[in-house]
Amino acid sequence: ESLESYRDCFTPYICRESDRIREGFQSQCGYWTPFSALPVVLIYNTKLVRAESVTSWGDLENPAFRGNIAFADPQISGSSYTALVTRILAGGGEDCLAGFRSALEGRQSDSSGAVLTAVADGSALVGITLEETALQHIAAGEDIALVYPSDGTSCVPDGSALVKGAPHGDNARLFLDFTVSTDVQSMVGQRFCRRTVRADIPADPSLPPLSTLNMVSYDVEWASQNRDRLLSEWSFLLGEVPS
Repeated sequence: ESLESYRDCFTPYICRESDRIREGFQSQCGYWTPFSALPVVLIYNTKLVRAESVTSWGDLENPAFRGNIAFADPQISGSSYTALVTRILAGGGEDCLAGFRSALEGRQSDSSGAVLTAVADGSALVGITLEETALQHIAAGEDIALVYPSDGTSCVPDGSALVKGAPHGDNARLFLDFTVSTDVQSMVGQRFCRRTVRADIPADPSLPPLSTLNMVSYDVEWASQNRDRLLSEWSFLLGEVPS
């Protein structure tokens, strides 16, 4: 959404082998080039929380978790804004934000990384993050497990863009081509716990196929266009702006 929000700063470019990129992972007009696909997940501390108690967004409103949820401030964290929009879509509309806010009791982290730290050390019971971040911490041996919420998640790509007026535009285009090349996209999955955006590279067999998850219909352009309004509404619910 950040790249889409600043599209006026970029020069459109359709990368080489764009026909190999999965449907829904490309900018319609080529303002940005996708790099990896990032599902939103819930995480919990495996020593403090039973697996069956965290299966959905709705479970976060269980009184047992009230005030013990790690969530980064979406004003600061782009991935957290993605999670906020995903919560709206999974919950059937913006009315669900009031319940989500109550579950948080106003608690927000100042960075995405702090979410993982809080859940791992037990200062929060559950948290909201991206799949690749959770997988990295799990691989490091931390007491964390992840859940794909049964009531809906999203898988939004991150990416790169060609800055308008770039002094070395030709090299920038070559770099964008490089980021979606077979070699790089294979490495994305093998070494960095991310999902490839290419349709011709097999997904990591240890991860559930996206087709098996309950995926919300996430419109990146809509999320970008409504960013200021949704963040203002969220701030109001937190009591950070006057009515």
